[in-house]
Amino acid sequence: MTTRVLVVDDDVRLYELIASYLGQNDVSPAHAPNGRRALELLEREAYDAVLLDVMMPELDGLAVLKKIRERWPALPVLMLTAKGDETDRVVGLELGADDYLAKPFSPRELLARLRAVLRRVNPDLGRQRLSAANVVAEVETRTVHVAGKPVELTGLEFDLLVCLLRRAGQVVPRASLLTQAGRSDVTVSDRTVDVHISHLRKKLGDERARLIRTVRGVGYVLSKDAT
Repeated sequence: MTTRVLVVDDDVRLYELIASYLGQNDVSPAHAPNGRRALELLEREAYDAVLLDVMMPELDGLAVLKKIRERWPALPVLMLTAKGDETDRVVGLELGADDYLAKPFSPRELLARLRAVLRRVNPDLGRQRLSAANVVAEVETRTVHVAGKPVELTGLEFDLLVCLLRRAGQVVPRASLLTQAGRSDVTVSDRTVDVHISHLRKKLGDERARLIRTVRGVGYVLSKDAT
């Protein structure tokens, strides 16, 4: 599954350089030229990580990071700071940044740092065995177990579950859920997506929607530790 990353930086040329390299390494980048646009995109789309520049006009990176941690506490954030600016790095880490990278940097180092952050924050992201609460999905064999017992899912239900498991703790917008699940071939209405989620909950024994929660008017979030 392609890793989706939001790059927040007002330097368009730097973004183009980053995007070109990441795109060749199974990473799909999106660009936000400023902090306000970044927050708008995060409300609409699900991302696996954010690359966030500190020095931006109006709403700077540290202010954006604070809002991200309030709204999406589990979303990995890698800060891009000016070389030698220790204050920004310290404040960023104190606010909840997962790592930082000083400019100028090589795209290769950026990719290595990004992958390290993703492995550290969400060890299951790069694995073929995904789990949350009492649900375990084996990606290669497309099998699911709940509390150790096998559960039969349709192909679409399995893809939706894997998408939510990979982004556990993050809200996945209803409008982009199928695309995030790699099922852009399926054209359905929002209501049909709700029906598939309802069927998935029932098969997982989640009738009370504690595992897969609905965020009204936005989408769904899979809880890492549902009770």
